Amino acid sequence: MNTKHNNTDSMTTNNGSVDRGEKGDILLEMRDVRIDGFSDEKWHHIVKGVDLTLKRGEVMGLIGESGAGKSTLGLAAMGFAQPGCKIVGGTITFDGIELTTASENEKRALWGSRIAYVAQSAAASFNPAHRLIDQTVESTVNSGLRTLDEAQQDAKALYASLQLPDPDNIGDRYPHQVSGGQLQRMMTAMAMSSRPDLIIFDEPTTALDVTTQVEVLVAMRDIVERFNTAAIYITHDLAVVAQMADFIKVLRYGQEVEEAQTRAMLTAPKEDYTKSLWSVRALAKPEETSEDIVIEIKNVDAAYSSSINVLHDVNIKLPRGRTVAVVGESGSGKSTTARVITGLLPPVSGEVVFNGKVLPKALKDRSKDQLQRIQMIYQMADTAMNPRQTIAEIIGRPLEFYHGLKGKPKQTRILELLSLIELDETFYDRLPSELSGGQKQRVCIARALAAQPDVIICDEVTSALDQIVQEGILQLLLRLQRELGISYLFITHDIATVQAISDEIVVMYQGAVVEQGLKSEIMSPPYPEYTKLLLKSVPEMDPDWLTNLVNDRN
Repeated sequence: MNTKHNNTDSMTTNNGSVDRGEKGDILLEMRDVRIDGFSDEKWHHIVKGVDLTLKRGEVMGLIGESGAGKSTLGLAAMGFAQPGCKIVGGTITFDGIELTTASENEKRALWGSRIAYVAQSAAASFNPAHRLIDQTVESTVNSGLRTLDEAQQDAKALYASLQLPDPDNIGDRYPHQVSGGQLQRMMTAMAMSSRPDLIIFDEPTTALDVTTQVEVLVAMRDIVERFNTAAIYITHDLAVVAQMADFIKVLRYGQEVEEAQTRAMLTAPKEDYTKSLWSVRALAKPEETSEDIVIEIKNVDAAYSSSINVLHDVNIKLPRGRTVAVVGESGSGKSTTARVITGLLPPVSGEVVFNGKVLPKALKDRSKDQLQRIQMIYQMADTAMNPRQTIAEIIGRPLEFYHGLKGKPKQTRILELLSLIELDETFYDRLPSELSGGQKQRVCIARALAAQPDVIICDEVTSALDQIVQEGILQLLLRLQRELGISYLFITHDIATVQAISDEIVVMYQGAVVEQGLKSEIMSPPYPEYTKLLLKSVPEMDPDWLTNLVNDRN
């Protein structure tokens, strides 16, 4: 992407131009870094003597399964340890500054100006009470890198380069007024605002659909190249890291497994564990058909305001005991359709039919039985659970609300549900902060199962998980469907997930259904233009894939 915008190619401070050094100069050195984490009333080693060297203009891909220490190591590159963790050994040198001995004030002077961080969970990272553009420019203005007006104009240019809609005005919205994918791009713009020397990208495209992901990857790669920015790119998506990284480091259990240039790592990984990462996601469910329809959405129009519809004549059928995958880019109406089904957003027109009966449009008008029968699992388990409640309290609430269980029967059922999601009784009294991402999502599944629903709406439930954990969650969902006969409406942007779990596919674009049918039909040519675009945008394990795609488009 060669698009140029005003203010995006220069960065001045009160002292004049920033000297970024020469490309190839060493920017970050980490030697024998050791980090401990506190859980179960004691300290544990979670990063165990890792070395890392990063040069200006270089991108390192950091991969590994959940709990490998990727995010912990990425934060340590900033001289930061999250609550419950501490850096206990080694050196971390950023541009000649030893971060392990630097004061908090010295480190804070670097954070947000010379070192930036793009978090995985944008929804949990933005302040809901402030407008997006104010949060985008706050650090840049407070650091004296730009005036408020200059920073806001630059932010709008960054919004445009990141393919955000209406870039001149979208910053006036609040976080809840944009989609998850748009919010993730907002966080990327915030990190890029100060043109830092180092950016830590922690799963920055996890929440994005494949078409949007391509544009964001191009924009991020372009800015990294133009400004000699160094980057640590943490991800579980091997095809994505192939497009971004100059070299890849593989972690497991807090230790380095191997490191190599990207091409060498992709074509000839040396270690068995690395080879296992390359070979996952072979899961593919044989499709099954059924004429027994549990939910039917009929001619639904919906709007978030009185003037503009965001859903247009949507018709979808969900067979009993089957899985319908809903795919489409960010803002296509996937999650809005889910909100209509659950009653969170009453439709302007049309109806939702459940087990042959029309459901009341609004949640407040539905009976307890109707609420019980349709449950939802959300994308971000972090924000879907009360951090102050134990796992037993989280799972136990629907047991008490829907089934009146208390005391010993409630405790017994909680333990049964934990067993059902393949977690043992030691999780009963834990808090969400003590669980990995995959474990949190399993608890959210157990909470939905506690209601004993007929239908579960899964809204991007595996997108934030590494590929090994993803496969475990998908296998769990398939097993539960076989055993309990649950129907899934599975919202996703991951085509591999669609192949793994769906019987039928619905393709949505700009609030309308453009194609619906059996998986074998939708995934076979000839394709409608939009479906063709979706499939072409799925990254491949080829370092030249993104470059070739951009060249083809140009």
